[in-house]
Amino acid sequence: MNTDTLLPDEKNPLIWINPGRMSGTPCFYKTRLPIDSLFENLEDGVSLDEYVDAFEISREKVVAVLEYAREKITVSARIPVAA
Repeated sequence: MNTDTLLPDEKNPLIWINPGRMSGTPCFYKTRLPIDSLFENLEDGVSLDEYVDAFEISREKVVAVLEYAREKITVSARIPVAA
């Protein structure tokens, strides 16, 4: 049986990943809406409000995923400063 991987964690799931669901594509928690669709639509010039309306997902969930992505990118991209 496949189990869900929840991001950022089990207490505050924003994203779920399961090899048995959508071929393991990361999706908004409790949906089959791929996270990639958010970034692809934003790249194509779709506004956040248009995305929310088109995919019937809460703005809060979308913003939370964007903030999670920003945090992951900025933390991993930091270069340690020598003391």
